[in-house]
Amino acid sequence: MLTERPRELRNSSIITEFILLGFSELLDLQLLLFVIFFIMYVITLLGNVFIVLVTTTDLALQSPMHFFLRNLALLEICFTLVIVPKMLVNLLAENKAISFLGCATQMYFFFFFGSTECFLLATMAYDHYAAICNPLHYTVIMNRKLCLQLALYSWFSGIPVGTVQTTWLFSFPFCGPNKVNHFFCDGPPVLKLVCGDTYLFEIYANAGTVLIVLSPFVLILVSYGCIITTILRMPSAEGRHKAFSTCSSHLIVVTLFYGTAGLTYCQPKSSYSGNLKKLLSLFYTVFTPMLNPIIYGLRNKEMKGAMRRLLSKKSTIIAVVGHERVGGPCGRGMAAQKCFKYNK
Repeated sequence: MLTERPRELRNSSIITEFILLGFSELLDLQLLLFVIFFIMYVITLLGNVFIVLVTTTDLALQSPMHFFLRNLALLEICFTLVIVPKMLVNLLAENKAISFLGCATQMYFFFFFGSTECFLLATMAYDHYAAICNPLHYTVIMNRKLCLQLALYSWFSGIPVGTVQTTWLFSFPFCGPNKVNHFFCDGPPVLKLVCGDTYLFEIYANAGTVLIVLSPFVLILVSYGCIITTILRMPSAEGRHKAFSTCSSHLIVVTLFYGTAGLTYCQPKSSYSGNLKKLLSLFYTVFTPMLNPIIYGLRNKEMKGAMRRLLSKKSTIIAVVGHERVGGPCGRGMAAQKCFKYNK
């Protein structure tokens, strides 16, 4: 429960905007931080857009695993769009203000996409469980209808979380100060600015964190417990290696996401540090979305094969177009492609 505020704060005017302090304690490094985070943001967008494009167009990547991977890549694009652009602007701008509505909107989508990612990672763990523990019935279990249902449940899980928590928090009075010690509108630092009794909200927020963060994590642990048991029973070393390599990318992503998110939201309030929270938040808002396409792209043979096929198609198209422009004998359209391959 928040302590009673001084009389001068209670009598101050209601605030209409917040100031995101961000990394204001590192004034001399603002430009360097902007360059670093901008490069990471571009890599994040390009990498995840590439995964969405490849898993949508390549016929060899139409399995349930790649369907959920496509959803994860799309989710990471949306997640970073909510946080990173505003952070980049504030690194260069003198005015680091965000409107009351803008702060509420950013917080809603942060909770929405964060909850979705928790359940989507659990869904991907179940997909790996079905593939390794029930390989003969995998196509029956993970049919198209179930995959769509699991994806929709994951996406819609964020709606009640974002709606209830954001609406309740911003229904409290904010009468100053208005400085948020973070680089985006997260729940705990904004809650510190409320000048009212937030005891019931804090109980709900803690219960919601346990439900949304830990429940999918328990499902992941149970799934991988069954997977590890099945792998250890495999007689072939090659089979064990292949089964483990199927799960390794997902395990790395889960460890990065849940490790930093758990340290951020499940630590005692007495040990809460604004700078530590900002550092941990950077991992699941900036670093992990950037690493996901790298992890899945470099460790997945099917993704690397699709990448080579896509680059091969592009090089062929460029060669055909270039041959036409220089007045080659192949003509245009499909005939040009056949003629080009023949002449080549």
